[in-house]
Amino acid sequence: MLTFQAAADCKAFGMNILTESRRYPLPHGITVTADVGGDPRAPAVILLHGGGQTRHSWGAAVQEMLAQGYHVINLDARGHGESDWAADADYSLEAQATDLKAMIATLPAQPALVGASMGGAAALFAVGNTPASIARALVLVDVVPRVETQGAEKIGAFMRARPDGFATLDEAADAVAAYYPQRPRPRDPSGLMKNLRLRDDGRLHWHWDPRFTDSPRRMEPPQFAAALCSAAQRVRIPTLLVRGLQSDIVSAAGVAELREHLAGLEVFDVAGAGHMVVGDKNDAFNQGVIGFLRRHHPLM
Repeated sequence: MLTFQAAADCKAFGMNILTESRRYPLPHGITVTADVGGDPRAPAVILLHGGGQTRHSWGAAVQEMLAQGYHVINLDARGHGESDWAADADYSLEAQATDLKAMIATLPAQPALVGASMGGAAALFAVGNTPASIARALVLVDVVPRVETQGAEKIGAFMRARPDGFATLDEAADAVAAYYPQRPRPRDPSGLMKNLRLRDDGRLHWHWDPRFTDSPRRMEPPQFAAALCSAAQRVRIPTLLVRGLQSDIVSAAGVAELREHLAGLEVFDVAGAGHMVVGDKNDAFNQGVIGFLRRHHPLM
């Protein structure tokens, strides 16, 4: 068990705080994987990554939350990373929200929810469509009900682009660099292996169920706009939107529409960041989110 003082000591000496991987059996036969760390008696934060990503996308944000003293559950969504693929290829808002509520039910107290893109949409849908309160606070990372069509289509095109996978790690790194040229291509692409798996065909494939992009039962803009606007009207907990000012997904109009439906919405703009806010400007992201959590989901 990692106590608050132990977390503070690790932060002071620049040490990584260890997490452990756990498997959680959820409804409908799905088992998901999460990295879990921190004192389980501390206020909990559940991290929910974006579509086509894995729990490893949160990077140093996990370490900062642990260092602050939070209990962190960093989740691989169904069909992603080391979590199970859905037998019926159901990756809908409803399915993701059901998984999230089952995860929350394993905790002794209501957590804060921090969701990027797909993860944020699932969290918003779950909170807004559950009569009883299930969370203390909500953080949406570069997602609003009505996202920009061009940006969404770009993401979809990237995810569908290489069904045959990659022969080498460098090929995968080149594909990422072409998709997201704002971020320098790493000299050592080995970190990408957290997002790839070697399949029986001997090639590297992205670490998600390929049916995620093709199934009619998936979370896909702009179809979910009405459902998320409706959910937002019923959210009664403190909510923060973290927006990358260079995002091609979230526009000023999208933020304004969310404000109309979600009373008291706070917005934290991150200069120099695109849709991948955490990876683009991690320090700024941590500053905004930790400040929000301290006010609305404080440590004991």
